[in-house]
Amino acid sequence: MRHDGHPTACVDDAAFAYVDAFGAHVNVGFFEAASLDDPAGLLEGAGKRMRHVKLHWGRPVDEAALGALILAAYRDMQGRVDAEA
Repeated sequence: MRHDGHPTACVDDAAFAYVDAFGAHVNVGFFEAASLDDPAGLLEGAGKRMRHVKLHWGRPVDEAALGALILAAYRDMQGRVDAEA
């Protein structure tokens, strides 16, 4: 699925994450990230709901922490979808 032209991951039809590429970095964004636990401090942004992780070309990535955020965002959205069913 695409949201605003960006590849987007969904639970059913509910978007929970997207990827946006720039010249110097890639953002992995989460639509409801303000409510996620982020013990590694990867999330950036100050939006009411959305946050993103900025990945810079050639810099190491905390893959375990990023994977945990992706899983947490998926589970959070799954809970939201289930609550509305």
